[in-house]
Amino acid sequence: MEHNEMDNRDLAEFEQKLRLAMRHREAPLGMKQRVLARARERRPARHGRWWMVKRIAASVVLVAGIAGLWSGVTVYHQNEERRKGEEARQQVLTAMRITNKTLDRVSDKLADNGR
Repeated sequence: MEHNEMDNRDLAEFEQKLRLAMRHREAPLGMKQRVLARARERRPARHGRWWMVKRIAASVVLVAGIAGLWSGVTVYHQNEERRKGEEARQQVLTAMRITNKTLDRVSDKLADNGR
């Protein structure tokens, strides 16, 4: 129980300090003007229409470059797949020629043994 009472006192003391810290205080004189003046100093200069046109043009060029790169990569991959397909086709044809020759030899041996 004693521990719980101490916690309650600590909590009450903390709440009192919090109330004091959070109470409303008036801002110092001239603070509003100083804050607004500093904000005006930090505000970037306004740009004209030409600046916006240049930004839009740069964006268009960037998008066109990315699209060109994307299509180039796509064409490369298509060509690579086509090349791999042709290579596999040649391997199959070679395997079929080897198999055909082997079968011809086996057939000739069987024919020779049957005579």
